[in-house]
Amino acid sequence: MITYQIEEKISVEEFTHVLINSTLGERRPVDEPARIAKMLEHANLIATARDNGKLVGVARSLTDFVYCTYLSDLAVDEAYQKMGIGRRLIQLTKKETLTAKLILLSAPKAVHYYPKIGMTQWEQCYVLDDIDALQ
Repeated sequence: MITYQIEEKISVEEFTHVLINSTLGERRPVDEPARIAKMLEHANLIATARDNGKLVGVARSLTDFVYCTYLSDLAVDEAYQKMGIGRRLIQLTKKETLTAKLILLSAPKAVHYYPKIGMTQWEQCYVLDDIDALQ
């Protein structure tokens, strides 16, 4: 039975395990536990899905709870995908931040998933990885 909840903290090990077992593991620093720990430390909204206590899905967000919620990581173990877990994690996240706009950057493999669940794609997103690139 899958249970959904908001959790204050999850362990680096279980978060890393879900990242590796989802397609998101390819795009996250799963071999850098200290960096993963900081990612979890600074997230202020973590929605989880557990199967009899085992973490099988996580939505890790940074939010002000009234205007903007950045859903940084949506990861569901591949063995549990196509069961509605990602959608439920997004719903739980949005429920906690009703007036805030939920924003995310899609992993390439998930780009077609979000429109299917009702999210709108915007072209006006910009990313800066290197401060030296600023002119």
